[in-house]
Amino acid sequence: MRYFEQDGSSLIWRNKGETLVITPWGENSLRVRSTLMGDVADTRFALLDPQEAQPEITIGDTHATIRCAGITADVTMDGWHRYAQITFLNARGEVLLRETPPANALALKSRKFEPHLGGDFALTATFEGQDGEHIYGMGQYQEETLDWKGSTLELAHRNSQASVPFYISSRGYGFLWHNPAIGSVSFGTNRTTWHAESTKQLDYLVCAGDTPADISLAYAKATGFAPEMPEYGLGFWQCKLRYWNQEQLLEVAREYKRRGLKIDVIVCDFFHWPRMGDYRFDPEFFPDPAAMVSELQEMGIELMVSVWPQVALTSENYEEMLQQGLLVRAEYGEQIGMRFVEDSMFFDATNPRARRYVWEKCRKNYYDHGIRIFWLDEAEPEYGTYEFKNYRYHIGSNQQIGNIYPQHYARTFYDGMIEAGQQNPVNLLRCAWAGSQRYGALVWSGDIMSQWADFRRQICAGLNMGFAGIPWWTTDIGGFHGGWTDHEDFRELFIRWFQWGCYCPVMRLHGDRQPSQPVRRKDGTPVLNSGYNNEVWSYGETAYPILVHYMERRESLRPYVRTLMNEAHTAGKPVMRAMYYEYPQDAACADLKDQYMFGPDYLVAPVLEAGARSRSVYLPAGSWTDVDTGITYEGGQRTTVDAPLERIPVFRRNA
Repeated sequence: MRYFEQDGSSLIWRNKGETLVITPWGENSLRVRSTLMGDVADTRFALLDPQEAQPEITIGDTHATIRCAGITADVTMDGWHRYAQITFLNARGEVLLRETPPANALALKSRKFEPHLGGDFALTATFEGQDGEHIYGMGQYQEETLDWKGSTLELAHRNSQASVPFYISSRGYGFLWHNPAIGSVSFGTNRTTWHAESTKQLDYLVCAGDTPADISLAYAKATGFAPEMPEYGLGFWQCKLRYWNQEQLLEVAREYKRRGLKIDVIVCDFFHWPRMGDYRFDPEFFPDPAAMVSELQEMGIELMVSVWPQVALTSENYEEMLQQGLLVRAEYGEQIGMRFVEDSMFFDATNPRARRYVWEKCRKNYYDHGIRIFWLDEAEPEYGTYEFKNYRYHIGSNQQIGNIYPQHYARTFYDGMIEAGQQNPVNLLRCAWAGSQRYGALVWSGDIMSQWADFRRQICAGLNMGFAGIPWWTTDIGGFHGGWTDHEDFRELFIRWFQWGCYCPVMRLHGDRQPSQPVRRKDGTPVLNSGYNNEVWSYGETAYPILVHYMERRESLRPYVRTLMNEAHTAGKPVMRAMYYEYPQDAACADLKDQYMFGPDYLVAPVLEAGARSRSVYLPAGSWTDVDTGITYEGGQRTTVDAPLERIPVFRRNA
């Protein structure tokens, strides 16, 4: 009886209605797909065309292998259940990852399809646990955790949570769960368990590499590289909730210019429009957008404009978009996805016609005025109650494909800007999924609180986003909610956050500062409030010279940051790198979550506790020089260094 066969470069196994296909996806990567009662589909949710590879396939009666240059899949059938178990090995024959076995009388399945009667499947895939393994990546979760071994994660997006299901293992492989379904993953000590609530097939990618950088490169080849970062992405970005009229925004930019402080970008935040979904400036508050953009560009400043995917039921575009089927649809109840200011539903970014419609509105009303950067907020999308089962898209139910939404939202603008002739678009988004990086997605960490605990969580969030293949990442410096500009306790947090922001991929100031300021139309009608002042001169005489120093520090780092952005573009490397990423052979670096490498040369140790004026830092082997004091330290040890309010510890690695 023939269980195995070869089809081109793929190895196929069939038994009892299951079809399992293993295909090379480059010389160091293998893609695995499986389905019941049908043929596997080549659905490209995140994957691009594979890099050329010439596999060696060997087939026996109950055993087969598919071997590429850097990775091998060994498929063995047990004698009792005739069930195929896959083991992945590196070029040296060392086990990287193995599916769980049937376990004799237990009759377990590592690929378990549970039917939804009359529909598709719930899917569970399990792999054996490996002693001493460390798991990094998976996107952005608001936890103070770097190594996910022993953790369970939701595979779903929320405001400040971005599920990017790719991880890098300390055993020398990367794993992409190529499935945008709502689900979960548990990295247990005995097994790793992936679960999709609704899907048509199993689909995952395994990449082998001797270093994290090797794995990042293989993954980027499979899912895409970030574009080159434009020059305006290297400096300082000024933002607040919210500059509510044209003159206010321009006057802030002029004041930075008068003070001799260079900013690259200033941001016009949300509710500058008449109604959500109008995709244009409100002429009462922004009477001449083209003139505003022109004056800013004369000062060397780009304007970034917020766009929301929500379309209010009162929007001038709502009825047409509803009639044309360009909106997400609720399965039950009212056709409302969110209630903020007014009722709205999200445009369906998975629908090519909807993407074209929204881009054409934004091209006419923003891009044609000279705006070249967009802030694509609410990108999860942020459903009011996150009832994931209750929404349907052009390409399927939210439960089955919903996690792909932010990737398609980024694509909406990326494709339009490329078609308009712009090179290397970069847009700010609040969420991402696998492959988002190739659409110029710069992700920020969402509407977090202005608290020390939230600050600490952002270090891990940024490092794990880098591991997950999203090299462009940032935060609201100072946090978003709850920061009072005039309060001394918040000012200390703000200073420490700002210092750290200098060593983030993008240095961006934002937040809803308190007390909020009411805003009204000329006729007295209230509109959305504006936050309090959030410019560097807003935080008092002690803070101002410190903030200016770090703005100038960032500017001095511009050539270096440019090289890091190039490494992201050409090699898939993150800009902000966990210590383990740069020093995988140093066991002391495996779980360091409060310090990191800014590229290969700078070790950054943020101050993460209120009142702290020193902190402990681990320096890997070699020689390190404090960039502020000039003191040189020998590595391979932990040391305590001073951290007065005016500086955080940063060390340059000596050659």
